[in-house]
Amino acid sequence: MTLAAAVLTACGSDGYEPDGPFRPLPEGAPPEVGPPSSSAPVPGEPAQPGAGEEGGDPNVVASGLSVPTGLVLLPDGSAIVGERDTGRLVQVFPDRSPARELMTVPGIDTAGDGGLLGLALSPTYVEDGLLYAYVSTATDNRVVRFPLGGTPNPVLTGIPRGERHNGGGLVFGLEGNLFVGTGDVGDPALAADPNSLAGKVLQIDVFGRPVGAGPVHSLGHRDVTALCQSVVPDPEEPTATLYATDDAAEGPDALDRVTEGADYGTVAPLVEVPAEEGGLGGCAAAGSAIFLGALDGQRVHAFTLDGTGAVVGEPEEFLGGEYGRLRTVVIDAEGALWITTSNRDGIGTPAEDDDRVLRILPPSAAGNSPL
Repeated sequence: MTLAAAVLTACGSDGYEPDGPFRPLPEGAPPEVGPPSSSAPVPGEPAQPGAGEEGGDPNVVASGLSVPTGLVLLPDGSAIVGERDTGRLVQVFPDRSPARELMTVPGIDTAGDGGLLGLALSPTYVEDGLLYAYVSTATDNRVVRFPLGGTPNPVLTGIPRGERHNGGGLVFGLEGNLFVGTGDVGDPALAADPNSLAGKVLQIDVFGRPVGAGPVHSLGHRDVTALCQSVVPDPEEPTATLYATDDAAEGPDALDRVTEGADYGTVAPLVEVPAEEGGLGGCAAAGSAIFLGALDGQRVHAFTLDGTGAVVGEPEEFLGGEYGRLRTVVIDAEGALWITTSNRDGIGTPAEDDDRVLRILPPSAAGNSPL
């Protein structure tokens, strides 16, 4: 497993120079998602996003964020990061230019582990400029979509909402359908119930309509915090393997290789990660590698994949204890990993510049340092 990548350096006083188009759309009416819960905690003064410190850690591309959870890469090489507790969307740049606030998604209920969770770009983002988000409201978890500055419109509502295990994984498949990872909200019986949207990987189209016989693609999950896929390119017919991180309340966490119709209450996981090394919150796959962000383990786990999508050889780990709790992991077109920290989530011990977004080189199979 060798992923060739290069860390971009600052572009000088002229600021970030994009690799491609970025089209912020005109602001529309104030967004509506749902009323905030009276039981939701009142957040403190939100952190102010900033650039990586000048002359500081070259891995840090942005700092001063508040529990950055969703992260998507834009065609121009920058990223949009969503803050779980504030609902803010912030644009972050690989050359460590100052982060730029874009908008705030309102009506987010942050009780328990809810809030603004997963993000995904529309498969036709260059044409329509739409983002998809998995959010918690006072009454449910739901998927919404919106242009930057515009009104979030419901795509899928009624996903059960709880104090814990609210899910949040989003990824678009090769056919343009959206996979949605949900949690069992602390009730394993819901995950086993094919008529419930809890504890599932769902498959819907861009309008929220179920694909095939129904929206349930797989069931029996505990808390699908992240989804990713490994794509085998083929000019005739590319194929993809879907993976889900499954965060357990007790015992080891799991990485599942998701297949349609499978019940992961009975199917053995592809990988188990011990609880003290887990708290899986992020997943990124490319070529022959898959990377998992670990909150409790405060590291990234790296696994090698064979041609069938199975894990082979011994896992590697890196960044152990260096940046605290690590959550979202996304891999860019140049093979670099974008990773968010989650030290202001009420569990971690934040440094003065937390939370941060990192961009680093992954390790090689020989265990080389990421930089």
